[in-house]
Amino acid sequence: MESAATAIGKQIEILSAATNRDIDAAFASFAQKRADALLVAPQALFSTRRVQLVTLAARHAVPAIYHQREFVEVGGLMSYGSSITDRERLLGVYTGRILKGEKPTDLPVMRAVKFEFIINLQTAKTIGLDVPPTLVARADEVIE
Repeated sequence: MESAATAIGKQIEILSAATNRDIDAAFASFAQKRADALLVAPQALFSTRRVQLVTLAARHAVPAIYHQREFVEVGGLMSYGSSITDRERLLGVYTGRILKGEKPTDLPVMRAVKFEFIINLQTAKTIGLDVPPTLVARADEVIE
C-alpha cells in the first residue's frame, strides 16, 4: 500500500490500537493531521469496536473503508470484503467434512472467493462526501 500511495503522491500513516483509549487517541491524531481517509484493518479488536470506530469516523468526517459489511450496517461509509454468505458456506463445508470424520488438521485452508462492495450514501451525505455515480454503480449494495 505504501508504494502505491507514493506512486500517486500520497502518504500513508499507520496507527496501531489495542484498547478503546488507543482508538480514541488515533482519531484525535487523524483530526489533528486532517487525514484524507481511513482504512480500518481486519483485526478482531476493530470488529468488536465497530460502533465506536464508525461514530468517531463520522464525528471527525473522515471517509473510512472497512473489511466487513457490518461496519456499513451500523453507519460506516463503505466496506470491501468477503461475502458473509460465502464465509458461512465455507464454514458449513468445513463443519460437514469434520462431521463426516475428517480431522480438522487435515483440511485445506480455504479462502473466500466472493467479495462485496457496499456503500452507505446516508453516511456520505452526513460527512459531506459526494460519491461518484460510477462508484455507486459498481457497488454490490447501496444503503440509502
